[in-house]
Amino acid sequence: MLKQLLAAFVIALCSSWVQAETFDHSLWDNLVKSHVVPIQGGSSTQVDYGALQQNRANLTAYLETLSALPRSRFDAFSKPEQLAFLINTYNAWTVELILSEYPDVESIKDLGGFFSSPWKEEFIPLFNDKVSLDYIEHDLIRGSGRYNDPRIHFAVNCASVGCPALREEAYTGSQLEKQLEQQTMRFLTDSSRNRVSNGSMQISSIFKWYRGDFEAGWRGSDSLSEFFGLYKHALPWSEASIAALQAGELDISFLDYDWRLNDTQ
Repeated sequence: MLKQLLAAFVIALCSSWVQAETFDHSLWDNLVKSHVVPIQGGSSTQVDYGALQQNRANLTAYLETLSALPRSRFDAFSKPEQLAFLINTYNAWTVELILSEYPDVESIKDLGGFFSSPWKEEFIPLFNDKVSLDYIEHDLIRGSGRYNDPRIHFAVNCASVGCPALREEAYTGSQLEKQLEQQTMRFLTDSSRNRVSNGSMQISSIFKWYRGDFEAGWRGSDSLSEFFGLYKHALPWSEASIAALQAGELDISFLDYDWRLNDTQ
């Protein structure tokens, strides 16, 4: 009997520990559900920054919870929980950056210091330090060697028309795999960003800037064509184009990026 009680206690203790090692993103979840609007049949989204400006107190409260997280607790998260935290952190602080100058901002590229881009500005309190958006994306997410998932490029959002959709819900560790797959298919199937024309793949400049991430062997894909081939079932392309894709017969060109603000206005 004593052994059974002890076993039950250990199970309960472990269960409570696992539950504790998650992060509450409900504030962000409520914000994006209320202020992010699907467009183009759901392949992209716009943000109602004007309404968010009126609801900024809730955004500030969420940012404070992000900044209060100790690094030791973050390190105890599972990999999916860590990655969800970092993606939400990047996206929420990007929105905050836009709101800091809104409505007098037409592009995120207009922000930042005189000698630096907005992505290099160290304005984000995180893990008892001040870091930049670049640090979150390129050091913590991409540069750590811990996650190695090119789909993050369809989850982090740069507040621009050319960016993948800002998701209308918070990322969570328990749902991350499904969320990343959905984000990837949303972006790849958007013909304004990725299409075939005259025997050539005309695709987003994201694939040019981060080509190495997509050709690093994730799910066996060592080229952009192979990466697209992983999602051939979802691509709105002709059978001939899909066949040419699989045969590696499509030339690749990169579309100009649209840096206009992804505003509903």
